[in-house]
Amino acid sequence: MKNANISRLGGFTLIELLVVVLIIGILAAMAMPQYFKAVERSRMTEAVTLMDSIAKAQRRRLMQTNRYSSTFESLVGVPGGGGNSYRREKNGFAILLSFIQVYAIREDSRGGTHSLQYEYTLTRYYQGDNITCEGNNAAGRELCAEFCGIDTPVDYCCNNGTSSRCDDSGPVDRFLGSGWGRDDGPVPQPPVPMPGE
Repeated sequence: MKNANISRLGGFTLIELLVVVLIIGILAAMAMPQYFKAVERSRMTEAVTLMDSIAKAQRRRLMQTNRYSSTFESLVGVPGGGGNSYRREKNGFAILLSFIQVYAIREDSRGGTHSLQYEYTLTRYYQGDNITCEGNNAAGRELCAEFCGIDTPVDYCCNNGTSSRCDDSGPVDRFLGSGWGRDDGPVPQPPVPMPGE
């Protein structure tokens, strides 16, 4: 009888251990999705900051040369790679320059998107301050809705709180979007009236 009491004081029963493991498992299952969402929000914030730097550099470039740059090499103060695209392997985004806007496309380490939990694309006009978020799967649409400050997940939303694409390109971007003012040729000048006209 005395030995039974000593062994009982020496440890936990199997049921007690299973209950503790079950409680830890339930807490982890509740916390992990929130953790992954917080990590994705921080990635998104990093991409938004980089897009802001690119938009400011493109505005400076436009004022200096009357053109936007098509490569990162000619943008001052922006990290970049060769060509029109820039891939940040660390945060999982491909940053792409276009004629009048910059894209941040969420990618996995192999350059694809279909193995990601959150699939989305951010778009910003160089002359605008708002960002369009396009969710490419259900989790991406939920994250975009949270980013845009709307309640219902939709395919596109703007971070100004609307459930549509941002349309703040500005008159300069609309003009340059027609193909003029890019690095691939001279900007056409308006016709000069001939004497006597």
